[in-house]
Amino acid sequence: EEEEKLQNGGFLPCPAGPGGGGGSAGTALEEPLRSCQLRSDAERCWGTTSGSPPSPLAPGEDVGVRTSCGRAQPAALPPAPLGFTDVNLNSRNTYEVSRRRSAPEHLPHGGTAPVVPPQEPAERTRRVGIAGAGSSFAEFFTRNFFTKRTKELKPAVQSAPGWKLFGKVPPRENLPKDSKIIQQEYEARTGRMYKPPPPSGRRKNIEFEPLSTTALILEDRPANLPAKSVEEALRHRQEYDEMVAEAKKREIKEAHKRKKIMRERFKQEENIASAMVIWVNEILPNWEGMRATRRVRELWWQGLPPSVRGKVWSLAVGNELNITPELYEIFLSRAKERWKSFSETSCENDVEDVGASVADREASLELIKLDISRTFPSLYIFQKGGPYHDLLHSVLGAYTCYRPDVGYVQGMSFIAAVLILNLEEADAFIAFANLLNKPCQLAFFRVDHSMMLKYFAAFEVFFEENLPKLFLHFKSYSLTPDIYLIDWIFTLYSKSLPLDLACRVWDVFCRDGEEFLFRTGLGILRLYEDILLQMDFIHIAQFLTKLPEDITSEKLFSCIAAIQMQNSNKKWAQVFASLMKDNKEGDKNHSPALKS
Repeated sequence: EEEEKLQNGGFLPCPAGPGGGGGSAGTALEEPLRSCQLRSDAERCWGTTSGSPPSPLAPGEDVGVRTSCGRAQPAALPPAPLGFTDVNLNSRNTYEVSRRRSAPEHLPHGGTAPVVPPQEPAERTRRVGIAGAGSSFAEFFTRNFFTKRTKELKPAVQSAPGWKLFGKVPPRENLPKDSKIIQQEYEARTGRMYKPPPPSGRRKNIEFEPLSTTALILEDRPANLPAKSVEEALRHRQEYDEMVAEAKKREIKEAHKRKKIMRERFKQEENIASAMVIWVNEILPNWEGMRATRRVRELWWQGLPPSVRGKVWSLAVGNELNITPELYEIFLSRAKERWKSFSETSCENDVEDVGASVADREASLELIKLDISRTFPSLYIFQKGGPYHDLLHSVLGAYTCYRPDVGYVQGMSFIAAVLILNLEEADAFIAFANLLNKPCQLAFFRVDHSMMLKYFAAFEVFFEENLPKLFLHFKSYSLTPDIYLIDWIFTLYSKSLPLDLACRVWDVFCRDGEEFLFRTGLGILRLYEDILLQMDFIHIAQFLTKLPEDITSEKLFSCIAAIQMQNSNKKWAQVFASLMKDNKEGDKNHSPALKS
């Protein structure tokens, strides 16, 4: 038996049937093994040496006599010798078919590929899985184990099917679990029943509830920690109620404040829209006859509509200098020539010329570049690369050439920038030149100390009349008006106040003149009087140099309206004229002493 096992590959031979050599037992074992014999089938299909493909089906030939290889065989085949030979290599599975489709066949031993005649699709499908002559274990395992599918790439999905060696695993369902399902699974594993905390009736009436206080105070302690005592739980609940109530009050207060601001804004927009119709259809066509009427002055006080603001400013400022757009182009070209020659010379010589020739203010063109970058920096439109940088540079440069006696003074860039935002280039230059030609602006920008002192003295007269307590407080610290008024007057409040509020100040300034500039200063002091009374010299100077950004036009103009520009039945112009008269008389009295 041991020798027979060795001869038969380790297995006992099957017993012969009663028929001798091919009984029923042998026949029963032969049928399932007939489809598994690789070498014998391959030899029947191709032969051992010829390597020629099978011939097409002859007329009248029975299809059933062909084997799976496509080669005709007699209907009854002699029984093959029994044994387990190469059983695993003859199964035609999906892996072998896909490999044959993607990888080319090995060339036969002859060196040339066999010529395959055209076949029908069914017959070609039957012959796909047949190996060439001389195929062996080495050729089988040297092939790529996994196929290359470059043309059938599909995007990956969330639940992609898994792979096994010769087939696909059905995709697994990775659906998100509900919280109830997770809770049930947890209870099934641990055997504990989760009891949610009873809902508190206190939360139903609370619209706003901070999450931080809810997580820190209201929630119970974890199970692994000792529970709170009754007194501690009541104390925490009381603290939590107080925090939530305070947060709710604050939120309601802020919501009411936002609603109030929105209502005021909508109301203001409606008033502006209705006022614009009046200005366009009634006032501007009849400007000279209606500008001084009470109705127009009241509309003016409420603020000009942005669409007509530039036009009204130009008409109110006027053009006493008779500047034309052509004249602006002349001075602009002169300024460009100066810039060009200035860039060609050395910087050291330019600085020496600026310090030496004070009369020639056209040399201050270089100072414009330094000041433009600091003009409305939050808007990012006047800085280098912005849309209005070159325009502002041109207007300021042309003015320095137009008025070399004044030149460029720091603060002019803010005035020119506000005009550029509301007017065209040439119109902005005309309004800018005529505005700086007013007595107050000319005195400040030419740094006329005697005239500036007269304006400061007139301001203090009305300061003492309207705000006596604050006036004495400033006097106790020797805080003079020049500390805070110079910056306000030089820039016409465009640097100190928000831009929209500054434009409204400009509206009434174009109506009332220089008097309104000092009246606005008194209105600012009145608005912050209570705060300023509690400050010392340093803090007052810092506060007035940089005013709060949340100042509103309604509050400021209500304070400005409360300022009475009248002292002993004298108005601003009369008080200033009396100061000028006293100054002239004082100069006459001191003139002989000065001459001696």
